[in-house]
Amino acid sequence: MSLTAEQKSTIIKDFATGESDTGSPQVQIALLTQRINDLTEHMREHKHDYASRRGLIILVGQRNRLLRYLQRTNRQAYLDLIGRLGLRK
Repeated sequence: MSLTAEQKSTIIKDFATGESDTGSPQVQIALLTQRINDLTEHMREHKHDYASRRGLIILVGQRNRLLRYLQRTNRQAYLDLIGRLGLRK
């Protein structure tokens, strides 16, 4: 269910803005998007898993807050990121 270290390092490498960047909003949003996609697949199989549904809603809210922050601070990076991740905004 959670990301493996291999998946996480690949995502960080793809979305990092610098050499040692692991915590920029772009990286955090990309990691959250992967977790959300994994949980969405889980929810398609297990419709009555309400604890996971709550976790999914929390992750989506956290990603939305980070997206709003990125949109306020760096509009071009926001547009590039939602294009790369395929998010609707």
